[in-house]
Amino acid sequence: MLAVTLLAGLLSACAPASPPAAAAPAAPAPIAPKPAFGSFGFDSAGMDRSVAPGDDFFAFANGAWVRSTEIPADRSDYGAFSLIDEQAERDVRAIVDAAAQDPAATGDRRKVGDAYAAFNDEAGIEARGLQPMQDELSRIASIADRRGLARHLGGTLRADVDLLNRTNYYSPRLFGLWISQSLVRPSEVVPYVVQGGLGLPDRAFYLEDGHMAAVREAYGAYVARILELAGTPDSAAAAKRTLALETAIARVHATQVETNDVRRGANEWQRGDFARKAPGVDWSTYFEAAGLGNQDDFIVWQPDAVSGISKLVATAPLESWRAWLRFHALNRAARFLPKAFDEARFGFYGTTLSGTPQQRDRWKRAIDVVNDALGEAVGRLYVEKHFAASTRARAEQMVTNLTAAFGRRIDQASWMSAATRARARAKLAGLRVAIGYPVGRRDYSALQIRRDDAFGNAQRASLFEYRRNLAKLGRPPDRDEWYLLPHEVNALNIPLENRLIFPAAILQPPFFDAAADDAINYGAIGATIGHEISHSFDNSGALFDEAGKLANWWTAEDFKRFDAAGAALARQYDAYRPFPDLAVNGRLTLGENIADVAGLATAFDAWQASQRGLPARTLEGFTPEQRFFLGYGQSWRSKTREPAQRTRIISDVHAPDEFRTETVRNQDGWYAAFGVQPRQRRYLAPEQRVRIW
Repeated sequence: MLAVTLLAGLLSACAPASPPAAAAPAAPAPIAPKPAFGSFGFDSAGMDRSVAPGDDFFAFANGAWVRSTEIPADRSDYGAFSLIDEQAERDVRAIVDAAAQDPAATGDRRKVGDAYAAFNDEAGIEARGLQPMQDELSRIASIADRRGLARHLGGTLRADVDLLNRTNYYSPRLFGLWISQSLVRPSEVVPYVVQGGLGLPDRAFYLEDGHMAAVREAYGAYVARILELAGTPDSAAAAKRTLALETAIARVHATQVETNDVRRGANEWQRGDFARKAPGVDWSTYFEAAGLGNQDDFIVWQPDAVSGISKLVATAPLESWRAWLRFHALNRAARFLPKAFDEARFGFYGTTLSGTPQQRDRWKRAIDVVNDALGEAVGRLYVEKHFAASTRARAEQMVTNLTAAFGRRIDQASWMSAATRARARAKLAGLRVAIGYPVGRRDYSALQIRRDDAFGNAQRASLFEYRRNLAKLGRPPDRDEWYLLPHEVNALNIPLENRLIFPAAILQPPFFDAAADDAINYGAIGATIGHEISHSFDNSGALFDEAGKLANWWTAEDFKRFDAAGAALARQYDAYRPFPDLAVNGRLTLGENIADVAGLATAFDAWQASQRGLPARTLEGFTPEQRFFLGYGQSWRSKTREPAQRTRIISDVHAPDEFRTETVRNQDGWYAAFGVQPRQRRYLAPEQRVRIW
């Protein structure tokens, strides 16, 4: 549902499953005398009752809040997720602050405290200047031939594909690497090679005019500024070479829509295929330097891009490659370098690209750094203090209810043949769910963290994570690994493993509130859970079978009907135009939109089933059905700065939140709840409402 994914078909942010063994003792249930919002869990003061729900449901549910709320100066957006994120951030700050100030701290807790203290040591970072980077910069300067270039590129390869885009900073390697279960052989783990090389979010920023041209010009100035700060001779010329090289890389990149097509990505290559299919890189040297010299099997996600980039390695001037490598080494390191570097980086990625006027406080950025290096260690400490056993039990019951409801929707799908229905049922029965925190304990004993070396900590943590991923090769897949942190406000579906993840932190108001009305909880966290279940059956998830294998389990006629419904939903979202010159891309966002439609319908069914035999109460004038949809609308409450919104529309698989709210127009129950009429803007005739699952 929520995860921003590079490989959206493989990680798309359930059958009743046994909960995983506890990784940490759960905190006692907090006393909840009243809901966090209003009298029943909904902020009715944030509504705009002058708007008819059938004209603009987002404004009806959230309009007063939108008018009265200012986006904080250090954020590109603000909304329901931000409220939880801020609370989790405060909770984590208390944990890492205490660890940093405790001289008796040992083990992982000591490392957490030392990593936090190291990043907050601004005076020490300023005093060290560029000294921590001299070895890497010298190695780049000494690249004298194509073999040396391949050796450096391979030696700096890391498993840092930005699958979840946790920090919104773009610091690419030439190729990305992700190591996970094979698409076609679920019992094996393989490396996935993906396109990289761009410092801007998408190829469109290099190749299109208008708004993109202005961003591109600012990016060129930023590249020059970073190189100038590092004392690069003729930094302006080096920046031009860097931008020209990235533009050439962008021309061979796959588009976002192509990248998110799982079937286009399932390209099995043997090690020997690289020299034949992607000549230009000295692949033998590259893989040896990367620690992949003995690896035979790969999946290449964008083969044309890998081939095109490889050709550039052979043909673009070495001087351009050295400039590109120097800039991106500095760009990745800027957070850990003197203030001038850090501020220049924020000035571009924060202000120009996202419209954010003010950098986040140092302690907040320090938490990001600690999460990157030691996230699961922080997560264990968080769960011990802030995750109640009762919350987990309630979430498990809702998963059970929602899975049963989705099963009933499969049974009632009149367009589906018996053969396809049986396979869909088998897939649902095999769906596993993880709630709160991961099984087991990640071993950080080999990771060295020093209190006086923020840059070194980041470098060692990146290498530690790379080696941890390399160690998966040749072993059976670990289907209990988490790709989120327990204190992360997110949720995730992993079609490769037929598994869902719901971290502890998202199970807080306004998504889940133990004191709130059931209708509100089902409209918010229930729709979130339903969304994640539905991802297993969206346009990408539906291509995987119950074992997580890319396999066709559909009859041809059934899939044709399913695809037609998806095309209708894509057209619906294509019509949304947040800006006069920019529309939502219905095909790019299709997987998330399918999951929204099906997840909300499933949550409505599950909520109704849970209320059988209970009296229907009207609260503050709202019927139970109205409260359900208002809970959903409140969960997508948000405001976003224009530059950030433009970037996301181009590169994100999620539609803007206001349009995700409007998926209610595909729900029959919404029309009945609010008396929506044909003359109203969001009205769809019954035959036009998209019904997927």
